Amino acid sequence: MGLTALCPGTFDPVTNGHIDIIERAARRFDALVVGVLDNPAKEPLFEAEERVGLLKQALDPLANVEVEAFSGLLVEYVTRRGADVVLKGLRAVTDFEYEIQMAQMNHQLAGVETLFMTASPQWSFLSDKQDNFAWALFANMGYDLTDALRVDASLRYDHDKRRNT
Repeated sequence: MGLTALCPGTFDPVTNGHIDIIERAARRFDALVVGVLDNPAKEPLFEAEERVGLLKQALDPLANVEVEAFSGLLVEYVTRRGADVVLKGLRAVTDFEYEIQMAQMNHQLAGVETLFMTASPQWSFLSDKQDNFAWALFANMGYDLTDALRVDASLRYDHDKRRNT
């Protein structure tokens, strides 16, 4: 059995930046588990199972990638899945400042190693929260959203707009 990486995140919403990191990682590891964090306290735009479905649809051609929801501590999930490393995508230095603290804590708690992969330049400037804000203003901003998510966002926005008028 080869090297297994676990790529955790909220993926709310799923962006082309996420897909880019996952596709590139899938070429470098024998197996890649994409763990979609189910944390209702974050008040996600999409439920965990919706995010899992969108990721599965976008990543369908990648035979060595598995997508599932998880909750609780990342180190417990890594251990349960038997992953060798955690893989985190970074857009900018501000991501690194946060992620290195989490990586060091996970290493101290359970010996979990974390690897970082930088975002491709065309996807590095937008965050999930910025896309959520854009949706609140425009249904079809979608410049960093997957095609499936853009359609879902548009339908969701139209439904909410009709409901609130």
